[in-house]
Amino acid sequence: MAQKVWNIYLDRSDFFIQLSLEHLRISGTAILFGAMIGLILGVLISEYRKTTPVILGMTNLIYTIPSISLLGILIPFTGIGNTTAIIALTVYALLPMVRNTYAGITSIEPSVIEAARGMGSTPLEILVKIKLPLATTVILAGLRNMIVMTIALAGIASFIGAGGLGVAIYRGITTNNMAMTMAGSLLIALLALLSDFLVGGIEKSVKRKWRLK
Repeated sequence: MAQKVWNIYLDRSDFFIQLSLEHLRISGTAILFGAMIGLILGVLISEYRKTTPVILGMTNLIYTIPSISLLGILIPFTGIGNTTAIIALTVYALLPMVRNTYAGITSIEPSVIEAARGMGSTPLEILVKIKLPLATTVILAGLRNMIVMTIALAGIASFIGAGGLGVAIYRGITTNNMAMTMAGSLLIALLALLSDFLVGGIEKSVKRKWRLK
């Protein structure tokens, strides 16, 4: 099997390079939107605690919906293709970011916040200069989990007409070509691991620079 997979990579290298780039484009877009929206929502519920049960409850509820079902629900509204896949992946990416941002900010010692207020810092200054920097390690941990999960989930996007390495998996399944299925699956796993390694390196660099634990 390993030899068959290797031969497919050699014979159809252009095909897999194109799929890999498209996979990164779809998952990267979803990661960008998910990170931004999740960070904003995480800050919102940490600053306005009354909104916490509602927003966390909604993100938890959405997370329980099977991915293929969510794609099916979105099709009547956004059609088939990459747009629907990006929306679904963005929705799934929210939970780790919202939860970790909230956990990171709320775990800061209240005495630190009180000291900043006593020195005349505004709420925005406290958020930007104290809360977010101190919560960085927790937020980055959520980002790492979200990136790996999004890249892996992007593999099912081909079932609704989207691109990416899921196309190779889908073709392998429909043609009973196990080598093609394995080739697509291994590349998705490789992309996820490389992304995790890259973000892990950034996380370590930030910890050293800011002397965070």
